[in-house]
Amino acid sequence: MTRLSVEMLAADPVEPITSAGHAQLGIAVLAGIAVIVLLITKFKMHAFLALTIGSLALGAFAGAPLDKAITSFTTGLGSTVAGVGVLIALGAILGKLLADSGGADQIVDTILAKASPRSMPWAMVLIASVIGLPLFFEVGIVLLIPVVLMVAKRGNYSLMRIGIPALAGLSVMHGLIPPHPGPLVAVDALKANLGLTLALGVLVAIPTVIIAGPLFSKVAARWVDVQAPDRMIPARPSEDLKNRPGFGATLATILLPVVLMLSKALVDIVVDDPEHTVQRVFDVIGSPLIALLAAVIVGMFTLGRPAGFTKERLSSTVEKGLMPIAGILLIVGAGGGFKQTLIDSGVGQMILDISKDWSIPALLLAWLIAVAIRLATGSATVATISAAGLVAPLAADMSSAHTALLVLAIGAGSLFFSHVNDAGFWLVKEYFGLSVGQTLKTWSVMETIISVVAGGLILLLSLII
Repeated sequence: MTRLSVEMLAADPVEPITSAGHAQLGIAVLAGIAVIVLLITKFKMHAFLALTIGSLALGAFAGAPLDKAITSFTTGLGSTVAGVGVLIALGAILGKLLADSGGADQIVDTILAKASPRSMPWAMVLIASVIGLPLFFEVGIVLLIPVVLMVAKRGNYSLMRIGIPALAGLSVMHGLIPPHPGPLVAVDALKANLGLTLALGVLVAIPTVIIAGPLFSKVAARWVDVQAPDRMIPARPSEDLKNRPGFGATLATILLPVVLMLSKALVDIVVDDPEHTVQRVFDVIGSPLIALLAAVIVGMFTLGRPAGFTKERLSSTVEKGLMPIAGILLIVGAGGGFKQTLIDSGVGQMILDISKDWSIPALLLAWLIAVAIRLATGSATVATISAAGLVAPLAADMSSAHTALLVLAIGAGSLFFSHVNDAGFWLVKEYFGLSVGQTLKTWSVMETIISVVAGGLILLLSLII
């Protein structure tokens, strides 16, 4: 879903499940989040159960009928698992293929041989930025996680020193650079120049990712000094392998979904006709599901065959790859359910109503609105769509450059402080084996640094161009 418009998304508005006023909704949001944090940190409850109870508590505090709150939660859980769950599953299978065949070892050994300890965080941010250019954030994570964890383990690095640069590279691409859905939605809503937005986005992204990635990772590693969790690290391949796959074949397999999605994005921009045969073909082969599925199937030949895998061994590898992710799927899905309960309660609309009377510069207004909606709903995409729709009239009298900067300001604000109502928060927490507090001190702070640094750079650029 890369070619969206605010008009399309707003064509079928959803009636809020509660008629609560702004004050009650604000209290309900704080209460729901407090319940989740308290259950996890104080009572050591599993995150899936805590998110489920917190969602129902949010609905109760907002005065929503219980049946409607349940429907919102289950709808959000279902749509999140449908959208992200299959990608996580395919990524887990590909990761297991990489591990069992020796392909992941080949990649990790090459990285460790080529990059010095000092340059390793810079190498990881570069790899993540390149891979993350056309990928959805969740797809980028499932592709990079095996490499990040194995590099940290084999090189005896702090997980934060390696993981934060990789996450920063993915996140900056997701929030600022087309063809990601958020920036494309804002470009369409504000009638901005796509090429100019892309150029200015890269200009803002480079210093932002340096500060939030390699530089902040030094601080994050001191705050949270953890090693890669053993349960998530792919095991070393057995010694009965015929051969390890070559570095080129392994890299080509990993990059296949990247190339397919990037091709789709380029065709969308160049052809720009949903009914055109070429665009329809690339819309299929470049979708995250098909791109990752293709990588898994290709990997069975490029990775499994050199390692001498039989049909039975391939089947066993797929089965073993899926087993560790059941808990992750439920937690991420419950995070999506909590987010949907927030949205259906009217929290996003509450922020829009309050912000209408703010009298501040357009770029700062766009950033603040996106920040507020991001904090309230946990969704960067919802924040981008809502903020773009609200500030679109302000772009009418702007130059092309300032309209592009307005798009980037919205994208930067949409990344601010990911916390317990964001499915991405739980994805990072579970993959990296962190506590809620550790995730807040690393991932959440990193997201905030990206948002603030990018927002500041955008304001500075507006004074120059």
